[in-house]
Amino acid sequence: MELAGEGLLLRIFLGESDRFRGRPTWEALMLRARELGLAGCTVIRGLAGYGAASRIHTARIERLSLDLPILVELVDTAEKIRAFLPEVEAMVPQGLATLERVEVHFYRHGSEGGGGAAGDGDST
Repeated sequence: MELAGEGLLLRIFLGESDRFRGRPTWEALMLRARELGLAGCTVIRGLAGYGAASRIHTARIERLSLDLPILVELVDTAEKIRAFLPEVEAMVPQGLATLERVEVHFYRHGSEGGGGAAGDGDST
C-alpha cells in the first residue's frame, strides 16, 4: 500500500474501561479499522489524564485508577478517515475525537531491513 502526501490523523480519546459489544472499545475500533483497510492504527495507554467530567485517572499508586486514558490514532487519506467517522461515532458514546491534517512523508513495508514503518513485521 502506498500512502504519501496529505492525509488525516484521527485521534480518539477513551477510557480503558469503555466497552463496545462486550470488548474494549479501543480493540473494537482497531479491528474495524483493519477490516476497512485503513493504513494503520496505534493504541496508546496513558499514565494520567482527565476529560469532560474533570475526574483524574492516573496510574499513581496513591490514586490508582482502573480506567486509565486510552488514545487511538489512525492515519490514512481524508476520504478513508472521513468514511470511518460514522462508525467511530456509533462506537464511542462518550469521549473525544479530533482530526488534523498531516503530511505523510512515507508509509511503507518491505521484507528487507526488517519490519514495516511501525516495525511490526506485518506483511501487508
